[in-house]
Amino acid sequence: MGVIGRACNDGNLAVNVHDLRAAGNDPYRSVDDAPFGGGAGMVMKPEPIFKSVEQVDPPRPLFLLGPAGRRLDQELAVELAALDGFSLLCGRYEGVDQRVRDQLVDDELSVGDFVLAGGEVAAMVLIEAVGRLLPGVLGNEFSTDEESFSDNLLEYPHYTRPSEFRGWAVPEVLLSGHHEQVQRWRKAQSLARTLALRPDLIAARGGLTETEGELLGEFGLGVSEQI
Repeated sequence: MGVIGRACNDGNLAVNVHDLRAAGNDPYRSVDDAPFGGGAGMVMKPEPIFKSVEQVDPPRPLFLLGPAGRRLDQELAVELAALDGFSLLCGRYEGVDQRVRDQLVDDELSVGDFVLAGGEVAAMVLIEAVGRLLPGVLGNEFSTDEESFSDNLLEYPHYTRPSEFRGWAVPEVLLSGHHEQVQRWRKAQSLARTLALRPDLIAARGGLTETEGELLGEFGLGVSEQI
């Protein structure tokens, strides 16, 4: 069982799923129809969506998952984790009737600039990104403190036993037992890795500070160093 499943079993997280077809108003429980004005694909109808939301009265805010929304990143995940709760409406087909966007949902979220068959996969991504930030969900309360995208940096490299594998050794600093030096090495590696692989994240932080530049130099890591 994964982290989210255990969190639900332990009462640290509640995830409720509601089938929009249960609110369908014809024998086929239809939730979609052809678009007015013609065109390819189908559009999700407003009636079953409004009816389902009104019957369930889900926690607000209610977010539509779609391409026009604010893109999910770690900052947004932290913001959502601070809420008392929220709900997700999964789009499908060519999208939802515009009246759902205009009159029912509170906002729109996106997991990236790509197309999915439906919002269910996007919802799972968002639930995991947010759920793991909640108290008690991860076994170690400090597990999220130094992850990738914390402070707009990629995470430092990790090593475990054996200390040497096929001639490749673990950096000596990690075996030294010198915790302060280990932390400095990790921060330097995190900075160097981000510079090499995601310089846009460094730019978003306003560039390197003088102290960070000195830290890179201490470990012989230049701006162009590839980690």
